[in-house]
Amino acid sequence: MIGLLLAAGLTLVPLPVTYHSLPAVAVSISHPGAAPPGANDWACRSSKRPVVLLHGTHANMALNWNALSPLLKNNGYCVFALNYGGLRFGQVAGTGPIEDSGAELAAFVDRVLAASGVSEVDLVGHSQGGLLAQYYVKFFGGAAKVHDVVGLAPTSHGSDAAGFDRWIWSLLQVFPALEGIISATDPAALQQLRGSPFMNRMNSTPDVVPGVRYTTIATRYDGIVTPYRSQFLEGGRNIVLQDLCANDFADHLALAFDHVALREVLSALDPPNARVPDCSTPVWPLLGG
Repeated sequence: MIGLLLAAGLTLVPLPVTYHSLPAVAVSISHPGAAPPGANDWACRSSKRPVVLLHGTHANMALNWNALSPLLKNNGYCVFALNYGGLRFGQVAGTGPIEDSGAELAAFVDRVLAASGVSEVDLVGHSQGGLLAQYYVKFFGGAAKVHDVVGLAPTSHGSDAAGFDRWIWSLLQVFPALEGIISATDPAALQQLRGSPFMNRMNSTPDVVPGVRYTTIATRYDGIVTPYRSQFLEGGRNIVLQDLCANDFADHLALAFDHVALREVLSALDPPNARVPDCSTPVWPLLGG
């Protein structure tokens, strides 16, 4: 669609980009299951690789990508997003087994490639979404179909839950019924805990797959994927936002609405046109900015 409009000499009106989480929450509640602005135009054509967006645990595509999706669209990308891992209560996704989500992603990428007529996509994921991108590339043959993997606070090596991971595993051993309940209702959360069988499998292979470019964007104030340096991939480019802007106070949840982080996403996808982020305005926990 973009190519057709440009060929016709028509000017595209940029989509609004709101670096604030509360409007995204409102949209997610009012339109559960909806695609974020600018995403899933299956007639879209661009000289740039399509970008597939992967939300985090207990989120959905409308909530997670209300800022990045229109930002990418405004920068000439064809953007695609999906709700994976089930959609509970009308709006909470990313809870199902990550193995099943990998199969969902594989089918979705194939659909994007077929519709776009290209051979590769770029994957951008937040939290579990970043881990899912890594998993797809490693174990679902995604390396042949993916050029870039960009992770916003990905659970690359699992989280130690602020040091409580051993206590949690001990508790689940004492109360196996509790583990059964979690495994039945929210298995993805348990799989992302350090020491889980899933994370042990992920960590049994090298972090990166040759031929794929990896960028990880982290914040020192992450209280969910801890320690925050566990997000980094050996062999990839690893960025700490506070090394760029000291007034960036984004936590794990605010990264998807952080203008500094999203500027780094654009730079990661298009290094020749990389730009230094604007540090003139602060970024706040939970809200972004």
